[in-house]
Amino acid sequence: MLKEQVINTIKKYNLIEDGDKIVIGVSGGPDSICLLHILNEIKNEFHFEICVAHINHMIRKEADEETEYVKESCKSLGIECYIKRIDVIKIANNLKRGTEETGRKIRYEFFEEVLEKTKSNKIATAHNNNDKAETILMNILRGSGTSGLKGIEPIRDKKYIRPLIDTSREEIEEYCKENNLEPRIDKSNNENIYTRNKIRNIVIPYIKKEFNPNIIKTINRLSEVVNEENEYLNKITEETFNEIYVSKDANQIILDLKKFNNLELVIKRRIILYTINKLLLSITGIEKVNIDDIIKLCNNNIGNKYLKPIKNLKILVKKGKIFFIAIY
Repeated sequence: MLKEQVINTIKKYNLIEDGDKIVIGVSGGPDSICLLHILNEIKNEFHFEICVAHINHMIRKEADEETEYVKESCKSLGIECYIKRIDVIKIANNLKRGTEETGRKIRYEFFEEVLEKTKSNKIATAHNNNDKAETILMNILRGSGTSGLKGIEPIRDKKYIRPLIDTSREEIEEYCKENNLEPRIDKSNNENIYTRNKIRNIVIPYIKKEFNPNIIKTINRLSEVVNEENEYLNKITEETFNEIYVSKDANQIILDLKKFNNLELVIKRRIILYTINKLLLSITGIEKVNIDDIIKLCNNNIGNKYLKPIKNLKILVKKGKIFFIAIY
């Protein structure tokens, strides 16, 4: 049964602990409605509380009906529900960003708002293993490194949890049918405008038909292997960082240049990303070309030379040291 499978996932990745208060992101679609009902069924057994956050993007005419459905579903279950309506297209146009990217940013900002308001400590989203496989294929097409093969992680930042990550979309839809949940279907998922929809509706069905009917499972198995190897490399990276670390303050981290230059290339790349993330709490905007340029700068070992890979970061090589400097 799906409920037992979700319980196994929760235990496997230690997603929920005694006393947790969880905000569930619920759109009204099959995935999130399934997640809501299962977490509601097991909350007393695992001793955690739940509430719901629903955002109406005001893009489709069905959006208001979906909002009412979520509101009524929560009411019938006796669950606190927080709702926000926001014009995503208008905001995307003002910011000159894509609608999909803007919608995601606004969603997660709202989840954080509800988390703070309700004094919750975790946010549950309804990503499943089909979503994970689609994300991995998207990352491959964008030319990502091995980190892109991890796909969607079961837990991120000890706060975002995905209890359905080991569950297939077919199993979720079957669960909704068996339990007469009647979730709302977002028809825009059938429109092949966005990359994800093209992968979901064109690429994966083609691979299933022509090459491998079990492609979703195959990709997810690959992801598990990559995750295991990545965890090991992360451990090596942290140990190596501690060996070549010189000092740190609020605005900079200093590493030993000679020790850095003696490292293997794969560890050099990871050390750079690890250091930048430690300093800026993000590696957004850092691309492979930036990492290769930093390695080249260090190899040349010319004093007082520097790079600015992104606007808020300066890399300086000076007196046998590498300075990672935050610019505010």
